[in-house]
Amino acid sequence: MQAIILAGGFAKRLWPLTLEKPKPLLPINDKPIIEYLLEKIDELNVENIIVSTNMKFKNNFERWLSSTGRKNVRIIAEESTKEEEKLGAIKALSRLSDEVVEDCLIAAGDNIFTESLLGFKKMFEKLKSPMICLYDVREPELAKNYSIAVLEDDDRIVDFVEKPKEPKTTLIGTCLYIFPKEVFRKLDEYVRMNKDCDAPGKFIEWLCKEMPVYGYKMHGMWWDIGTVKSYEDAKRYFAGKR
Repeated sequence: MQAIILAGGFAKRLWPLTLEKPKPLLPINDKPIIEYLLEKIDELNVENIIVSTNMKFKNNFERWLSSTGRKNVRIIAEESTKEEEKLGAIKALSRLSDEVVEDCLIAAGDNIFTESLLGFKKMFEKLKSPMICLYDVREPELAKNYSIAVLEDDDRIVDFVEKPKEPKTTLIGTCLYIFPKEVFRKLDEYVRMNKDCDAPGKFIEWLCKEMPVYGYKMHGMWWDIGTVKSYEDAKRYFAGKR
């Protein structure tokens, strides 16, 4: 298995914190957010990890990578230098299709969570179908800000809706996926159809209509570092765990 970490955004909601520093490199307890994610990926014995970013932040990531001494991580940058030029997560993934030679874990670089990914991988190895990590936010108002998933008894996703006005459930999709290699052909097809190439949830919504997609319910704690509040919440939690 290989891995791609999506880190091509400009994080405008976190300005000025992210004007000159990419969100995944913001510190929590003096350690960048991305390193918490890499520690989880390390448990899966992944030898080939790509960090997909943009030209504005390429040097930031290269300096960070040089400081870690890691040999299993590569930085690949698409050409955008500002928000108006960015490809979007799905188009950026599609551009990396030639780099994908085996089943692939895909994770947003601003995901931070406490549960191991070993159970997620084990479920994928059993089903060999596209998988997405799900998390119960427990509050319908919160669920409106995310993609929501409705599952069958066998954990197949039968309904997946990006930012619903009236959520059927509080089980939301995180930007943590495992795709069989062949799903990247579906990514290319989706991009050619000129669909929304920024929100990964829109692709998952479409993919669920094309083939079986399964959900893995994540427990523990999870944060999508999209706002100053979620960033501060995560910092407080890990400060207490120090």
